[in-house]
Amino acid sequence: MKVFNIILIVIALGLIIYNATLVDFSNPLEGDSAIALIGVVAALCAVLLLIILNISKKIQDKVKEKK
Repeated sequence: MKVFNIILIVIALGLIIYNATLVDFSNPLEGDSAIALIGVVAALCAVLLLIILNISKKIQDKVKEKK
């Protein structure tokens, strides 16, 4: 599970980089730039959720150790 999460985080970071290159910073909310910005935000949300999942798994393991 840990390796799978790391792979997903790397893929999401790759999508962030790719979509950031597609953004036209002079008009970021028009045309394809808006779609690229949505992609960047979606990938950031995915990374955040995966990090939260990793932290919750660590907490769950520590709680099981104490029992």
